[in-house]
Amino acid sequence: MTFSKTLTHWYSINKRNLPWRETKDPYYIWLSEIILQQTQVKQGLPYYEAFVAKYPTVFHLANANESEVLKLWQGLGYYSRARNLHTTAKHIVNELKGDFPNTYKELLKLKGVGDYTASAIASICFNEATAVVDGNVYRVLSRYFGIDTPINSSKGAKEFKQLAQKLIDKKNPAEFNQAIMEFGATQCKPKNPFCDVCPFNNSCVAFNTGAINTLPVKIKSAKAKKKHFNFLVFISEDSKTILQKREGKGIWQNLYQFPLIETEKKVSVIDFKKHLNSNDLIKGVPFKLSLYNKESIIHKLSHQHLYTNFWIINVEKLLVKGLPIHKIHDFAVPILIGNFIESFHFEEQLTKG
Repeated sequence: MTFSKTLTHWYSINKRNLPWRETKDPYYIWLSEIILQQTQVKQGLPYYEAFVAKYPTVFHLANANESEVLKLWQGLGYYSRARNLHTTAKHIVNELKGDFPNTYKELLKLKGVGDYTASAIASICFNEATAVVDGNVYRVLSRYFGIDTPINSSKGAKEFKQLAQKLIDKKNPAEFNQAIMEFGATQCKPKNPFCDVCPFNNSCVAFNTGAINTLPVKIKSAKAKKKHFNFLVFISEDSKTILQKREGKGIWQNLYQFPLIETEKKVSVIDFKKHLNSNDLIKGVPFKLSLYNKESIIHKLSHQHLYTNFWIINVEKLLVKGLPIHKIHDFAVPILIGNFIESFHFEEQLTKG
């Protein structure tokens, strides 16, 4: 039995029952693939269901406000995916009359759609024999064939794409692509794969040479930068606070946050209070300051680690236009801010005051 036949046979028995596997509608496939980029199925599934419920067609998504889309996306991270999702929906509706491109090459032209997503949509929806290559596929192929070319190198990307393309079932590309992704996600897992019951264990190079834990090979990325974030959580006597929209490029673009002060290192309450005396949001106004978290909350991103402190600032009245605290849940915020809002319980703090 060939590699592709063994794989698709395994898939026919072991595949999970997922909603996007019950359709070939490119809108739903595209939506699921964008959500599942760098996201596990168990985390992405509730978001997929929420998006389908609120935006059942690409027209509904295109007509939404970006702030609504970002709010629904909150907690998934990599917010550029949500912004690109919205931009592409508007492009498909306004420029393509609601029709998705039906070829790999045309799909690649859509914002936020790369090789993997274009291959998935083209094969699943339009039966084009173009192979998907994601983290799961890299892992399966590198282990089975014993390939130690780094997967995050240009040489590796080309080598694995060519191999996947050679292996794909030309008559049933959708089944093959979904099978190899599923196999990597549930059988050939990063840690503790089920090698003893694997249909490939007799011919898998990694299994037979003891290289399971060393493949695939990945070039180590540069050490993440360490930053110290200090968020100012204002609470006025008339129950208002301050949220600011992040402008410019960045991972949190167009999301809301409390006023932010970056420092070179963690600061004490006494030193931070001195620092605040010259801040325009509080200059000349009596205030009470307290540190919410005694230990810095570490929020790890791919390129930086944020050591975060939330400073509670009680004032009689804000110097700028504030936001009624009961509306704070209406705004799209980074998960770091969202977790604080949930744990702080603003309403309870107001009743204490």
